Amino acid sequence: MYFINNRPKWRFIDQSETITEKSPLYSFATDDTLCELVGQLQSPPVIRTWVHQSSVVLGIQDHKLPYIQEGMQLLTKRGYNPIVRNSGGLAVVLDKGVLNVSIILSEQPERMSINAGYDIMVEFIRHVLPEIAEQIEAYEIVGSYCPGSYDLSVGGKKFAGISQRRIRQGVAVQIYLCVEGSGSERAALIRDFYEESLRGEETKFVYPTVNPDVMISLSEILGVELTVEQMVERIQSLLQSHVEVEESTVLHEDEQEKFDFYYNRVIERNKKMLHE
Repeated sequence: MYFINNRPKWRFIDQSETITEKSPLYSFATDDTLCELVGQLQSPPVIRTWVHQSSVVLGIQDHKLPYIQEGMQLLTKRGYNPIVRNSGGLAVVLDKGVLNVSIILSEQPERMSINAGYDIMVEFIRHVLPEIAEQIEAYEIVGSYCPGSYDLSVGGKKFAGISQRRIRQGVAVQIYLCVEGSGSERAALIRDFYEESLRGEETKFVYPTVNPDVMISLSEILGVELTVEQMVERIQSLLQSHVEVEESTVLHEDEQEKFDFYYNRVIERNKKMLHE
């Protein structure tokens, strides 16, 4: 793992248990904060793990759906809290069985291409899951929710999706990993959301026709009850075996003011999007 080994010190921030009751907006603000700090060389590179309770994170294009309010009402009735992120991508499901991992790197001294960021995460996940590493493929899974060219799949069934954020020479590569439970049940929720939000209308933007059969969880792939906690332990052990690691569950006290700035910004943007 060249990208880890050529950076002798890392921070590992495990928030897989400590922020589950908070909105995913908290995590977006945390990654934005770390993105700037790492980008400006005020922090070593970071790997952060995070989990949130039942939420559906919508992209900007989702917010333009003709019956978006009705779609969000469906999600609420099903027990999911809809929020809008101020970035690309489309709807994704977060819940206690979905582990999110952020790898946050600096573009100093040289710029990192978009594909290089994605390749780093693919390599990392293959090291975390050595028993299926050779089976993991990265290409778009048609019929999945939030499809992208770096969907991670085994046997044509998607278990993870990757995105990126870039702020002030910092790069946050983020992945959601469906670890526990049923991948197809999560996909069925998003299928129903799009059906309710579109109601058969034609739109300029082509939204995915979600097929629950093409999505799966890691527990289903492995045939064992793999837990989010076990995945976090794998990530932690992998880091510890390669580099010096500073471990914590919170930001440093002197980083809190910057976090407050980014958190207020994402809250205001989300409010604006939800009420437009």
